[in-house]
Amino acid sequence: QHKDAYQAILDGVKGGAKEKRLAAQFIPKFFKHFPELADSAINAQLDLCEDEDVSIRRQAIKELPQFATGDNLPRVADILTQLLQSDDSAEFNLVNNALLSVFKMDAKGTLGGLFSQILQGEDIVRERAIKFLSTKLKTLPEEVMTKEVEEFILTESKKVLEDVTGEEFVLFMKILSGLKSLQTVSGRQQLVELVAEQADLKQTFNPADPDCVDRLLQCTRQAVPLFSKNVHSTKFVTYFCEHVLPNLGSLTTPVEGLDIQLEVLKLLAEMSLFCGDMEKLESNLKKLFDKLLEYMPLPPEEAENGENAGNEEPKLQFSYVECLLYSFHQMGRKLPDFLTAKLNAEKFKDFKIRLQYFARGLQVYIRQLRLALQGKTGEALKTEENKIKVVALKITSNINVLIKDLFHIPPSYKSTVTLSWKPVQKADASQKRASEDTTSSSPPKKASAGPKRDARQIYNPPSGKYSSNLGSFSYEQRGGFRGGRGRGWGGRGNRSRGRIY
Repeated sequence: QHKDAYQAILDGVKGGAKEKRLAAQFIPKFFKHFPELADSAINAQLDLCEDEDVSIRRQAIKELPQFATGDNLPRVADILTQLLQSDDSAEFNLVNNALLSVFKMDAKGTLGGLFSQILQGEDIVRERAIKFLSTKLKTLPEEVMTKEVEEFILTESKKVLEDVTGEEFVLFMKILSGLKSLQTVSGRQQLVELVAEQADLKQTFNPADPDCVDRLLQCTRQAVPLFSKNVHSTKFVTYFCEHVLPNLGSLTTPVEGLDIQLEVLKLLAEMSLFCGDMEKLESNLKKLFDKLLEYMPLPPEEAENGENAGNEEPKLQFSYVECLLYSFHQMGRKLPDFLTAKLNAEKFKDFKIRLQYFARGLQVYIRQLRLALQGKTGEALKTEENKIKVVALKITSNINVLIKDLFHIPPSYKSTVTLSWKPVQKADASQKRASEDTTSSSPPKKASAGPKRDARQIYNPPSGKYSSNLGSFSYEQRGGFRGGRGRGWGGRGNRSRGRIY
């Protein structure tokens, strides 16, 4: 009936600023009354969304959700996703709000628009659409984020994960691990499988390729929070023991200033807690043991006059030893006779000498640290120097507890410690204090019952070395994968460009 009048409003988009402003308001207002002009109306509104006048653009964008009815909704969602590339902050916020209101009308339809742009759109649109999902999904109420909607997100995300950069992968893991339906044991297991696929644990590990190393670390960091007593880390621990540990010294990383070896050992230690039954347990435990020996020096040789023949005491790498000893202690529980039955007597005796030497150096160091921290509270403990000492005391106390266990006859694997970079759980606090209080200034009791004659007298306590960035281990991406998509994690092929609306 008023078709001509509505057509005149649509033609207003070709007029001056006043006509355009009126059109931006009236096209959406009467849109539902003229289904036969729906296409023309949406196209006219889109012209206004691209107008040179920012106030007209903002008005047109604000009204876009009114076009999101029936079959038009995915198209409107697709358009709004493309409009996320705006550099005008007010306009960008309007697009975000419009997308959220369309989301509440039909979540699946909106996701269809978002994912089609993530898979096929321009790089800037893809990047912002992923960021939108990672920040906004968690704000949506349960009645919007139904099980069906979450399943759709998982299915579409899997398609995207076939070709992503490291940074995108981290964001998608954040999106998926926040979904309610994936909080279950089977959901977590699914996520671990996704990460394992991304880490490509079947490929040959190349320690000289920084991207290969970085990819493995990024993926492992995403997997670690998912492991539990029901969701095992066995696949990752096996890969680390078989491929990464033997190449520890030759690892390369694109992240400047990162102690890559310590990073790897920390991840292994955290995963070892949740390792299930392992096929080649003995051979992997042997690899772990051999690596531990590298950081557990023998006492220095002595000259005839009883002084050290060498000029220097061996450096004790406490940070590394904490990780390796903890991993060995966790996995040793699964094969408790490894030290006594699987090693020859000579090798076990050698190990005990190393343990005893390390324990003595440890005691001296613990005493020094306790003395340095004595009477310090509150603000005094927050200085950089004292923070490092507090962490160093945690590390050395942990090693002390684990060494005492291994000095039992037969070796015991019963003690529990909280890794130095992990927050102490409240339930563990009293136990933690107890374990630290047992660290007396004398060597472990069992140590003194050890092979005294073989352990040469030590005159100078060994000096200790620990990393100054101990407390700052974080799972967040550091430095990321080199380059944008197309490098790093597989080249994201040449997608079609310039598809507008």
